[in-house]
Formats: sequence, C-alpha cells, structure tokens
Amino acid sequence: MNVSGLLTPLVSRTTPRRGVFLLLGGVVLIPYLLLAFGFAQMFADPAVPVLPVSVLVAVTVAIGTIPPFLPAIRSLEIAAARGLLDASLAEPEEAPPWEARWRAATWYVVHLTCGGAVMAMLLFAVPMFIVAIGRVTGSESGWLTDTNVWPFSELTGVWSAVVGVVLLLGVVYLVAGIGYGLSRLAPVLLGPSSAERIRQLEAASRKLSERNRLARELHDSVGHALTITTLQAAAARQAFDSDPAFARQAMAAIEDAGRAAMADLDHVIGLLRQDDEQRAIDRTVASDAGQSGNTAAPQRDLRQIDALIGDSRRAGLVVDAVVDVDAARIPGAASREAYRILQEGLTNVLRHAGQVRVELRVSAGTDGLLVELANPVPPEGVAASEAGDGTGRGRSGGGHGLDGMRERVAVLRGSLEAGRRDDLWVVRASLPTATTERGA
Repeated sequence: MNVSGLLTPLVSRTTPRRGVFLLLGGVVLIPYLLLAFGFAQMFADPAVPVLPVSVLVAVTVAIGTIPPFLPAIRSLEIAAARGLLDASLAEPEEAPPWEARWRAATWYVVHLTCGGAVMAMLLFAVPMFIVAIGRVTGSESGWLTDTNVWPFSELTGVWSAVVGVVLLLGVVYLVAGIGYGLSRLAPVLLGPSSAERIRQLEAASRKLSERNRLARELHDSVGHALTITTLQAAAARQAFDSDPAFARQAMAAIEDAGRAAMADLDHVIGLLRQDDEQRAIDRTVASDAGQSGNTAAPQRDLRQIDALIGDSRRAGLVVDAVVDVDAARIPGAASREAYRILQEGLTNVLRHAGQVRVELRVSAGTDGLLVELANPVPPEGVAASEAGDGTGRGRSGGGHGLDGMRERVAVLRGSLEAGRRDDLWVVRASLPTATTERGA
C-alpha cells in the first residue's frame, strides 16, 4: 500500500480549493432547501389553502430553474471549475447553444448536490469532533453531556476521540474524492458542445486561411520587389560608368521597389500583431463589401496595375498591355487576386525568361475576370537562371509561383491554366467575380 498516496489529500493544495468549490455549491443550495422546507410546512398545515400554495410553488420552481440555463451562470461555473478544480476548460461563448446550456444545467445540479452533501457532512463532523475532544479532556458539560448521537453515545474516552478524528479526516477525503471526480466531469458537462466545436474549428480555419493569405501576399510582394531590385542593380552596375543617367534611373527604381516592399511588409506584420486575429479578417471582409474602418495600409489590386506594369518595364520587360476592365467595379477579392497573379507572373518572367516581350491581357466578361500572360520560352540550352537577370549569374531555384497562383484561384473557385503553347509560355486565370461578390 502506498502510504504517501493516502496522505496526498491531506497535504495537497488542491484539496482546500476543491472544498471551497463544494461549499459554494452548498451555500447556493440553502435557499432551495429553505423554500422546499417552507412549502412542505404550508402543505402540512390544514389551514393553508392548497390552490394558492400550488400556484406559488409552480412560479417558484419556474423561477428557480431559470438560472442554470443562463450563459452568465455557465460562465461563472466554468471560471470556478478552472480556478478551484483545476479543470481544463475553454473560454465560454457569450451565446452558447441549448445543448451546452442543458449540460451546464446538469452540472449546476451536480455541483449543488455534491456541495450540499459535503456541507451536511462537515456540519455533522465538526461538532462531533468537538464532543469527542471534550470527553477526552474531561471538559464536557451542558450540551456536550447530553449528546446521544451514535457512535458517541456508546463510546467514551480515547475511542471517542479516535472516532471524532476519523470522522473529520473522512470529510477531507470526501472533499478530495468528490473534487477529483468533478474535475474529470467538468470537461464533459462544461466543455464545448458539438456546435461550439464546429464554430471553433471554423474560426481556426479562418485564422489559418488568413495567415496563408498574408504569407502569399508577403511572398508575392517581397519576391517581386527583390527581383526588380536585383535586375535594376545589375543594370545600374553595368551602366554606371557609360550611362550615369540610366544608372540613376535604375537606382530610383530600386528605391521605389524597396519602399513598396516595406509598405507591404509593414501591412502584413501589423495584421499579424493584432491581439485578436479576427479583427484582421473582419477588416478584410469589410473591405470586400466596400465598408470603411480598415486603418491598415490598403492592399494592392487592379487599380495599381499601371504602376506594376511600369515597374516591370523599368526592369527591362517589354510589356504589351491590354487592360479592358473598370478596376473600380471589380469586387475587392477578385481585384486583389488578379493583381497578385499578374505580379507573380511578371516576376516569374523576369526570373526564368529574362528581359523579353510579354503580352498582358485583362478583360471582364459575363463569366468573370480573365487574366492572361504570354512570354517567349528561353531557347534550349539557356538555363533559366542565366536568362533571369541578363547578367549571367541569375537566381537559382524555381520557387512556388504557380502553386501560389493555383491557391489564389482556388480560393475564388476559379480556374488556372499554365503551360507551353508553341514557343510561348502562357498563364491564363479565370476568376468568377459574381461568386466573389456574393462571398464578400
């Protein structure tokens, strides 16, 4: 037998806290018991009319059964169970479903019943312990002498004290046992219901989706800026002595690209640092719906397409652009994703094909928004890294550009085609603006 295990409830810090939790239940039970005793007395008195008392009982029962179903009571019980029983419980919802309320009401009844039993045991054990000590010390007098409660009515001296101590220790072990059982039962009755778990999973999914979206934004923006910066820096180095004006222009482009990347980086980091990530999601939804209130930096969309094309041209691309859309009328999500697809596509052209001619088409039709990029494929034998910046050093690694584009298109339930057609590499994305507008 493990002696230390038997002594654990006597020295554990959790036992007093669990005792407080149970006594709170006993205290709350007292008004219910007093009302029940009072109504029993009324029914036992023949002089009291039965009908009015019955109506009063029905009203009292209706009022008394309301508190266990209130969300505030459930929140208090969860807080008490977490603080006093060390139960592992999640933060309660402000408006829990009825499934959770019924289970919380069951917990309320269990709490009060167990608390009442422990309080009754304590109110019996403490006076009897005093009686036992009084008989051992010889100080019994008055009500101590007249105590005839079994087993004290048949015991005297030391045996009376032993029984008193055992009775008091029994209360401690009863508190420890019931408290432990309630700590295991609390997650079952006070834990999230199936509906709450579904909402929690949906919230976690939204947060993960938002983080993935922010990661894509950061990857596309910073990746584009670094590609532009690398190409412009290489061009400026080569023309620094022969064409200082061109070199200064390239350095200015590097400065602009760096500032744009820093603005996007500040925007993403600002969202990630929010205490409540849901605020970032709410602001994004509000932006899609045309609402105000987003204090963070505006996200780039088709309204900035001219600047994107200008950056690409300064990096050496020859961009033949046909933009046949009113950017202000395109829903926010589709406009942002279309911009990022174009940005990633132009960046990939610079990385893998070099300073070539690119055909860019953006048009809006009945089926949605169509985005298309076409550029020559590098000749066989020319490494993508060598064609990437025109310097012969290039950039190794192919990145995850197409995967990112597919993720963006999938979010809007659109389609993406990418592949070689004759001597051209073509990327074609279709974004359903009607679906996006409903989702926004």
